[in-house]
Amino acid sequence: MSIVTYLRFAAALAVVLALIGALAWAARRFGLAPRATGAGRDKRLQIMEVATVDARRRLILVRRDQVEHLLLLGHSQDLVVERNIAASPERAGQTAGS
Repeated sequence: MSIVTYLRFAAALAVVLALIGALAWAARRFGLAPRATGAGRDKRLQIMEVATVDARRRLILVRRDQVEHLLLLGHSQDLVVERNIAASPERAGQTAGS
């Protein structure tokens, strides 16, 4: 193999790595990648459930300090449907991932 082949390989690798970096940056910039939260500390905010209403709106049940809030998130407006919902005892130990 000649040096030209190695240079072509190195250039192609650099382009692919640059594209991966650009996509990772764009995902973080536009909110497509999860944000790192403080590991090891108690989490006060959890998303308990998400329900799709239609193509533009979602109902989200959010728990903050053992109190739940029902939010309607839409294309141009957000609305608090119900606030200060007491967390049910059987769900008190659950998180969104379990």
